Amino acid sequence: MQRVSLLVFLPLLACQVPQKPRAAVGADRPNFILIYADDLGYGDLGCFGSKKNRTPRLDRMADEGVRLTSFYSTSGVCTPSRSSLMTGCYPRRVNMHKDAKNGWVLFPNARKGLHPDEVTVAEVLKTRGYQTACIGKWHLGDQREFLPTRQGFDSYFGIPYSNDMNRKNIPLPLMRGEKVIEAPVVQPPLTRRYTEAAVRFITDNKDRPFFLYLPHTMVHLPLNPGVEYKGKSANGRYGDAVEELDWSTGEILDTLKALGIDQRTMVIFTSDNGSNGRNGGSNAPLRGRKGSTNEGGMREPCIMRWPGRIAAGKVCDEITSTMDVLPTFARLAGAELPKGRTLDGHDSWALWSGDASARSSYTAFYYYRIANLQAVRQGPWKLILSHKQRGRRGVAGKQVATRLIDLSKDIHEDVDLSAKHPDVVKRLMDLAKVARAELGDGNKAGRGQRPAGLVEKAVPLLLDK
Repeated sequence: MQRVSLLVFLPLLACQVPQKPRAAVGADRPNFILIYADDLGYGDLGCFGSKKNRTPRLDRMADEGVRLTSFYSTSGVCTPSRSSLMTGCYPRRVNMHKDAKNGWVLFPNARKGLHPDEVTVAEVLKTRGYQTACIGKWHLGDQREFLPTRQGFDSYFGIPYSNDMNRKNIPLPLMRGEKVIEAPVVQPPLTRRYTEAAVRFITDNKDRPFFLYLPHTMVHLPLNPGVEYKGKSANGRYGDAVEELDWSTGEILDTLKALGIDQRTMVIFTSDNGSNGRNGGSNAPLRGRKGSTNEGGMREPCIMRWPGRIAAGKVCDEITSTMDVLPTFARLAGAELPKGRTLDGHDSWALWSGDASARSSYTAFYYYRIANLQAVRQGPWKLILSHKQRGRRGVAGKQVATRLIDLSKDIHEDVDLSAKHPDVVKRLMDLAKVARAELGDGNKAGRGQRPAGLVEKAVPLLLDK
């Protein structure tokens, strides 16, 4: 067991050792743009197999870059997945796997948020002189202490949580910086407004390194495509909203070319979790949907593009995840990793650049649903652990049996191979024990967990009068 522990967590513990900045790869402090769709399914883009949604700009982006086909979010829902993207850690490590009332995401006027002491990818890049902006949905705490402007972002424009969280006493707020400027926000123009703000930020910072985090509101319910796209697709409002995201991405790519900074800018497009499987969304050919630990809940469509640095037209099926954003961006920017804390992500530049000989750094990838460890993946093998299905508030449902899946041959998770490969089952069971000890499981805390932020009394975000 000790040998398994070292294999899994040795790279993580190395992150605690102060590191000298490494030279940036291929450019001095490249720009980073991270476009993050909300609830977009694995099969919702043309380049990932969609026959319903027209996504020509994203398809071209894939042709000019790399498609990652085993790219994971760490959760099937919004808040936990975003905590991993910002910190490079599993949600349980930073205690963002549930809200203060055991719900699976944060709601308006929540007492909880990402701890101010956590070091975000924006804060890492700030040490190298980057200008940083968050434009879109935050969902890591709506109290002043937890807003993007307190977590390394120079500016913020967007809504602080999901677009279905309009409350009678707290109308859905649109914020600029730390001030509510519209409530309730008018939703149909949001994608266009975010895109215009993104283009302005890129233009204003074309002569210095920047990090743009663009977490779109769409395609989360309620679906509100812009008037220019409403009714234009063959897939209802869902298709309208997807095609508007495609337009938005095209506007950003065109801006980079027009400004002459295309070849020193890395652009990533992905999603926070899978589609709910309704209203036109698709996770095909994967099983499951948003909220689950099936592949359809946590494996995301991902495209990366950087002309001259990322090989064009490549496909990578090695395991990588949103937790790799922080350590990989740090490497490329020549920044130090956060000191005195364990990270769960890895520097995945070799995979992202399209190096066919590169292999994943993940000895194991863990699938948590709220507080519960439900599966482990190592290479092609996924072990679904015996567990009770649970609702949003932890109410127990039917029992799920232990199953072993070979994802290289069975992407839909249909055939149980546990009886044929008891040695693989044992190996992955041992890895699950390591995760339970380090990160926790259910009501049992792990030794490596850190606290979330918590305020004594929450103050609602309301329009200033």
